[in-house]
Amino acid sequence: MTRYLFLLKRNPRLLKRSPFLPTHARLLQNIRMLLINKHFLLTRACLLQNIRKLLTRTYFLPTHARMLLLLMAIIVPLSSCTPGEEKLKEKADRIHQKALTVDSHVDTPLWLTREGFRFGERNGGDRSRSKVDIPRMREGGLDGVLFAVFIGQEERTEEGNRKALSEANEIMDSIRSTVSRYPDQLDIAVSPGAFRNIEKNDKLAIFLGMENGYPLGREVALVDSFYDAGIRYITLCHSYNNDICDSSTDSAEHDGLSAFGEVVVARMNDVGMMIDVSHASDASFYDAIQLSRAPVIASHSCARALCDNPRNLTDDMLLKLKENGGVIQMCILSAYVKTPDPNPLRDSARKAVYEKHGNYFELDDLGKEAFLNDWYKVDVDFPQQLATVADVVDHIDHIVEVVGIDHVGIGTDFDGGGGVEGCFDVSEMGNITLELVRRGYSKKEIEKIWSGNLMRVMEEVQKTSISS
Repeated sequence: MTRYLFLLKRNPRLLKRSPFLPTHARLLQNIRMLLINKHFLLTRACLLQNIRKLLTRTYFLPTHARMLLLLMAIIVPLSSCTPGEEKLKEKADRIHQKALTVDSHVDTPLWLTREGFRFGERNGGDRSRSKVDIPRMREGGLDGVLFAVFIGQEERTEEGNRKALSEANEIMDSIRSTVSRYPDQLDIAVSPGAFRNIEKNDKLAIFLGMENGYPLGREVALVDSFYDAGIRYITLCHSYNNDICDSSTDSAEHDGLSAFGEVVVARMNDVGMMIDVSHASDASFYDAIQLSRAPVIASHSCARALCDNPRNLTDDMLLKLKENGGVIQMCILSAYVKTPDPNPLRDSARKAVYEKHGNYFELDDLGKEAFLNDWYKVDVDFPQQLATVADVVDHIDHIVEVVGIDHVGIGTDFDGGGGVEGCFDVSEMGNITLELVRRGYSKKEIEKIWSGNLMRVMEEVQKTSISS
């Protein structure tokens, strides 16, 4: 109400302008003046939604009574939020623009070879589609990103391993080709120092990681080859077990790391490559933590205490990660952030896509294109109820409460399912900073979350390598 009285002082015409009008017409005029006032632009969208509800529920009242209720519905929430919210947003914008920001996991390379996709152009007009490109990285204030060289798990045979290795090399080639296409905008980063230099030159940094150690087959020497090619972490497994370890979403086979997996972990330490335990089973996680002589990362995971999904880390796992000196990078794939409500129509539509096309990873290029078109259509026809940025920061709050500010970062999983309401694509990354500022995180703490913690781990991992 105080805010409304302030407006009346600033706009004395508000009630005097048309004294000849009926009361309800003057109230309607007041409402219009409030909604166009510059101080209320941030809250206008949610207000309009509430207005629609109010009008449908008060149809039986006289017009002037409905208008009075409407005016009060606007005044009460606005009187307590806008000036402070504007200051918070300004503060968050300043912090976000000055911070060095990195996303530790996106699956955008899956888009790089698709017809019609241009990484240097703004894509993703359809909200179900791509999430990352140069214009949107600039809009979202994201300085660097780790492109995942993702290989889906198939048969663990010599032929299957050769195919996985070939596909991995093709994806890495597509990343290098994309970077070379935009030399004034992009550069490959292989270390924290290189990242900082790229940012100083007003370019965006592209790190490389590998999601699923499947392309290694059973050849540990390929760890060296991938490191030389720029890969700076390997996610030990994906949704199914491989020759390295058990997955969190498959049955137990090795009871954690296999004997070969132990050799892989040791060699990753030797070359200075980060070990990524996202997707790994609990037993695989504990084995990797015990065997690694360097900090490990979970490149895109959440807190299981807040969302009971096997992909997420328990509090005990978080504590072990802290002891190891590692970091969990907060994933914003909605189903890992907040347990989704049942949606049988959506589930049936997704199942129908699998039944129609078969295994995506066994399809040729045309088959994959057809699969994805039907897959994305499900998102349009049966949209998912998404978690929110506030839900994401609830996880960050919990992780900080359990292990402190030095062991959490951001790994969205964009283009691999990541995206929540308020941060649906990379252009909206600043909303995470805004929510952190709302909750009282300091500039220094936010800088740690956005890159400081992950870069510290990368530096420590590289220092433990044999060559150093």
